[in-house]
Amino acid sequence: MVGAEPPAGNAENSVCLKQCASDNKIESCAVLDQFCAMRIVTSVTAMQSLAKRWKSQRVPVALVPTMGYLHEGHLSLIRRARQSIGRQGQVVVSIYVNPTQFGPNEDLARYPRDVNRDKRLCRVAGVDVLLIPDDAQMYPAKAETAYSTYVVEQALSQGMEGSARPAHFQGVTTVVAKLFNLVLPDIAVFGAKDFQQAAVVQRMTRDLNYPVKIILAPTRREKDGLALSSRNAYLSSQERRQAAVLWRALQRARQAVRKSRVVPAARLTAQVQRLIAKEPAARVDYIAFIDPVTLQPCPRVSAGTHLVLAVFIGKTRLIDNARL
Repeated sequence: MVGAEPPAGNAENSVCLKQCASDNKIESCAVLDQFCAMRIVTSVTAMQSLAKRWKSQRVPVALVPTMGYLHEGHLSLIRRARQSIGRQGQVVVSIYVNPTQFGPNEDLARYPRDVNRDKRLCRVAGVDVLLIPDDAQMYPAKAETAYSTYVVEQALSQGMEGSARPAHFQGVTTVVAKLFNLVLPDIAVFGAKDFQQAAVVQRMTRDLNYPVKIILAPTRREKDGLALSSRNAYLSSQERRQAAVLWRALQRARQAVRKSRVVPAARLTAQVQRLIAKEPAARVDYIAFIDPVTLQPCPRVSAGTHLVLAVFIGKTRLIDNARL
C-alpha cells in the first residue's frame, strides 16, 4: 500500500524483525512479532482505504490523536482505547504537530519531537496503526488549490485558552475533524488535562453529527502532582521543581471549598495567585473558576466548580485543571 509500512508477514518477516530488534533492544525475541504487527501510515489516502475496509468488516476502531513526544499520559490513553474496543478492534494513534493550532509567536518550530522513540513506545503499547502524516498531506498548499477550509466552534472555545491563544481552537477542531474523516473511528480518547479542548471537541462532534464516542481519560501526574506534558521537557531542573506549584494551587482551591463550602471567585483567585507568586519563575496567564458544562465563569465557587489555569514557568506555558 502506497504511503504505509506493511506489518510483519512471511516475505517481510526478517526485515521487520531486524527493525524491531533495533527499535526494541530490551524486548525478547518471543514478543517481537507482536510489535512488528504495527502498521505505519503516512498517506491520507492509505489511511482512508484502511478505515473503509475496517468499516465494511465491522471492525471497531479507536483513535488517540497526539502531537507525539509520547509519555505515560499518552500511553494511558492508548490503554484506555484498547480497553474500550477489545483485542479484535483497531487502535490508531496519530502523531501530527498541527501548525494551525499554534500562534505566530508560539513554539511550533521547537515543539519536542522524537518519532523513532514514539514508534517504539507505540509498538510496545500494542498500537495497530500509527498515522504520521505531514503538512503536505493534511493541508495541501498548491497555488491553484490552496487550503482554505476550517472548522470553528463558537461557544465553548471562547475565554481561557481561546482568549490566550487566538485561532488555537480553530486549528484543533479542524485537525480533529480531518482525523475523524481519515480514520472513521467509533471512539476517540482525549486527556482531561486539556479540559477546554476536550469540551470543544465533544461539542463539535455532537454539532456535526460525527458517529464518534468521545472518551475523556484522567490526567496522569508525576509524584509531586505535575501533570504529564510533552512541554515539561522545556523545563530546567530548577523550573521543574517550581512547576509543581500548579498542583499545589489546585489543592489549595479544593481545601478552601471544603472549608468554606462557598467562596467568592475573586477572593479564591487572589489566594491562588499569591501561592503561585511565591515561585520566582512562575507567572500566571489566567485562573478561571467555571461551570464544567457551559465553561462560563462562576462568581461563587463551590463543590463541583471547575478550576482551570495556565501558568508560565520561565518561558514554558503549562496548563492544568481540576474539579473542586
